[in-house]
Amino acid sequence: MQIEFAGAAREVTGSCHILRINGRTVLLDCGMFQGRRAETRERNVALPIPVDQIDAIVLSHAHIDHSGRLPLLAAHGYRGPIYCTAATRDLCAVMLADSAHIQEKDAEFLARRKKEAAKPLYGMHDAIAAVERMISLPYDAAFDVVPGVRATFTDAGHILGSASVVLDCTENGVMRRIVFSGDVGRSGLPIIRDPKPPLGADVVIMESTYGNREHASVAGAREQLARVIRETAARGGRVLIPAFAVGRTQEIVYDLHILAREGAIPEIPIYVDSPLAIDATTVFAMHPEVFDQSEDLVRRVQDLFHFTQVRYTREATESKALNSQHGPMVIVAASGMMEAGRILHHLAHGAADPRTTILIVGFQAEHTLGRRIVDHATTIKVFAEEIPLRAHVEILNGYSAHGDRHELQAWLDAVRAGGATTPDIYLVHGERDAQDAFATQLRGAGYARVQAPEPHAVVTL
Repeated sequence: MQIEFAGAAREVTGSCHILRINGRTVLLDCGMFQGRRAETRERNVALPIPVDQIDAIVLSHAHIDHSGRLPLLAAHGYRGPIYCTAATRDLCAVMLADSAHIQEKDAEFLARRKKEAAKPLYGMHDAIAAVERMISLPYDAAFDVVPGVRATFTDAGHILGSASVVLDCTENGVMRRIVFSGDVGRSGLPIIRDPKPPLGADVVIMESTYGNREHASVAGAREQLARVIRETAARGGRVLIPAFAVGRTQEIVYDLHILAREGAIPEIPIYVDSPLAIDATTVFAMHPEVFDQSEDLVRRVQDLFHFTQVRYTREATESKALNSQHGPMVIVAASGMMEAGRILHHLAHGAADPRTTILIVGFQAEHTLGRRIVDHATTIKVFAEEIPLRAHVEILNGYSAHGDRHELQAWLDAVRAGGATTPDIYLVHGERDAQDAFATQLRGAGYARVQAPEPHAVVTL
C-alpha cells in the first residue's frame, strides 16, 4: 500500500492525502489551497488525481482547506461516496455553497477587469452535487470504505463534527493501522468536546500547524477578550475580529455570552457580520449531541448563541450601515485570514483609526493579509488601496482550535500508549519551520521514524 501527500505537504492549506491499496484509491480530504491569489488559483484548478481513479473519499472536517475542492471533483464527474460525520455534512452544505458563490463572484470580477471570459473553479450545482455524495456516520462506529479498508471516526475536538480517522488496512493478509489525525483540537475549547485520541497505530499522518509554538491557556483567552473590549470601548473605538465563520465565530460568541452574563464587558453592540457564520451557527444549534455537557453555559442555557447584546447582520445593506454608526462596538466577520469577505470593508473603514483594535484570534497563513497585519506592516492593501495601519493589533492565540506542540505530542503519546508499537510519523499541515521543530521534538521523545514529506512524495508501507 502507498500514501501520496498531494496537499498540505510542507504547508498548511490544501489538505489531501491519497491512499492506494488492493488496486483501490481513497482520498483523505480534498481541500482548497489558500495564499497568493494567482498562484492558488492554478493549484486549486489542478485535480489531485483524475476522478475516475478515486474509489472513495474520507473527509475529516468541514473547513475549506480540507473540503473546498470536493465540488471540483463533482464538477469533473466524481460520483463515489464521501464519508464524514453528520455535523460535517451539515456544515459542508452551507460552507461549500458559500465557496461556490465566491468562485462565481470572483469569475465575474475577473471577467469585468480583464474584459474576457473567466470560468469559476466550480458552481453552486457542483457544491450541491458534492454534498449529495456525503454519507453521514457517527463517531466510534466502524465502516467499510473499500475492500480491505475499515474506518472509524474519533472526535478530534477541533470544530463541530471534526474527526480523526482510523484506517484498518488489510493487504496480502497483513493488517496495518493508519491514523489520519485531521486537525487536532485542544482540551477545554468552548462548546465542543475534548479530543479523543485513537488507541494504537502503525502509521500516523499528523498535523503540525503549531508544532513550534505554545499557546496561552484556553481559560485565559476569555479574560484577554474582555480586556481588549473594555480598553477599546474606553477610547471610543470598535473591535474588529476577523474570524473563521465555522468554529471560531461560534466560540467567540459563546465567550461573549458568558462575559455579558458576568458583566465583564460593557453593554455595547456585538455584530456577527457574516451570512456564512449565521448559517453555520444554525448548524451548531442543530447538533447539541456533540456539545461538551461539562460546561456550565451548555447545561444552563438553551440558546447559546443569542443574548441581548448580539445582533446578526445577514444583508449587505446592514453590514454597510455599520460603517456609518458611531461609538464602540464589536464586529465579528469573515474571513479569518482577511483574504475575502466583509471584514475587508471594516478594515478599509477602520484600519487607519488608532481607536480601532484588530483582534487576531486564529492562524494567519503565509502571504495572507492577516499575516501582514500580524507582522505589523505599516500599510495594508485593501481593495487595491494602500491604507495606513494605525489600529491596535492584538493577538489571542488561546483561541486556536489547533493544539500547540505540547498538546499535539500529548495526543500522539496517547495514540502510542494505546498500541503495541511506536508508529511511523508523517507530518503534514504545517509550515516548514513548525514541522522541522516538531520533528526534532518527537525524535527526542522516542519517535525514531518522523518525516515531513515534500509535496507529492509517495511512501510505500
